[in-house]
Amino acid sequence: MFKISIIEERGERRLMLEGRLVPPWTSEVENAWKTAGDHLQGRQLVVDLRNVTFISADGESTLFKLMREGAKFSCKDVLTKHVLKQLARRCRCTP
Repeated sequence: MFKISIIEERGERRLMLEGRLVPPWTSEVENAWKTAGDHLQGRQLVVDLRNVTFISADGESTLFKLMREGAKFSCKDVLTKHVLKQLARRCRCTP
């Protein structure tokens, strides 16, 4: 099971991902990212990975694509932080 929620806050819009980041959910994440980026009105868009339990190779590709498009991420566990750092090195940007 996978869940995508959009949390509206004063200074940011948070795209909350929960569960296993695997196909077919990776394409849903890309669609949600594009939709959530509309009408930000100066707010930052953050992809929240704190409740993601697994990231497949396709999931990493999706995160890499979002990172190249300027995504900012929030996460808590060491493995997810490591994945984001590796992707940032490939992308030459900050997670």
